[in-house]
Amino acid sequence: MKVVKFSGSVVDFEPEKLKKSLLKSGATPLVVDRILVTIQSQIYNGITTKQIYKLAFGLLKKESNSHAAQYNLRAAIQMLGPAGFYFEKYVARLFTLEGYKTITNMTLEGKCVSHEIDVALKKDDVISIIECKFHASRDVITDVKIPMYILSRFNDLKDRKQTIFTNTDKISNCWIVTNNRFSSDAIAFGICSQLNMLSWDYPKKGNLRHKIDSNKLYPVTCLTTLTLAEKDKLLVMDIILASELINNIESLERIGLSPNRIKNVLKEVTELCKYLNHES
Repeated sequence: MKVVKFSGSVVDFEPEKLKKSLLKSGATPLVVDRILVTIQSQIYNGITTKQIYKLAFGLLKKESNSHAAQYNLRAAIQMLGPAGFYFEKYVARLFTLEGYKTITNMTLEGKCVSHEIDVALKKDDVISIIECKFHASRDVITDVKIPMYILSRFNDLKDRKQTIFTNTDKISNCWIVTNNRFSSDAIAFGICSQLNMLSWDYPKKGNLRHKIDSNKLYPVTCLTTLTLAEKDKLLVMDIILASELINNIESLERIGLSPNRIKNVLKEVTELCKYLNHES
C-alpha cells in the first residue's frame, strides 16, 4: 500500500509507525488496535498521510477528546501563526516553566545595527537570546542559512552592555527554536558554532516534543472542544496554554461559551494535564 506524504513523496504505508503515534496520544493498546483495524479497512493506494491523519484524529476524538488533543499536538503548534507571534510567546512559556526569566519582543542595539529579539532569557545570571523560526507548513525545513544568519546577529550583540533584565546585561548564549526540523547541515553548523538548537525532534533527548510532554505545555489550539474562532480569541487574550484555562471559567465566559460547553472544555483540559503529569 502506497501513501502520499505532506511533501508529495510516495512511500509505503507503515502501520507500526501509525500505531506508535496513536499510542503517544495516551490511548490504550486495545483502543489503538481497534482504530488501526478501522483505518486499514478504509485506506486505499495513493491516499495522503493528511487524510489518514484526519481519519485517525476523528476516531480518537470519538474515544477521548484529550487523547485527540494530544494526537493533534504538532498541527496545533502550527496554528500559533500565521507569522509566529504566538509561537514566540509559547516558546517563552516553555522556558519560564524551566526556571528562566523571559522577555519577548524587544529591540537591542548591536555594535553595527539594531536587532529585534524574539525572546530574551535569564537563568543563573546567564543571559541568552532566542530566535524563533516558525513554519506554518510541515514541509519546510530550517536549513543552514538560518543558523549562519543568526550567528552573525549574535556576534553583533554579544559582549555589549544591554538593558534587558538589568542595565548591565551581557548576552553570552544564543538559541534557535523551530516548530519543524533542522537540516543536517544546519545542525552541523550549529554544533560547530556552539549555538543551542531546539526543534520538534532535535536534540534526540530534550527536543521540543519531549519538553512539551514533560512540562504539560499544550497550546490551547490543540483543544478539540473549542472552535478555531474561540481559540483565536483566547490567544488574543494572552491565554496560550491549555493549562491556563484551569480555574479560569471567566475567560471561557468572555469568549461566549455556555455553561455546558465550559464544562466540556475544562474536562478535556483536566484530562489532558492529568495524562501529561502521569507521563512526566
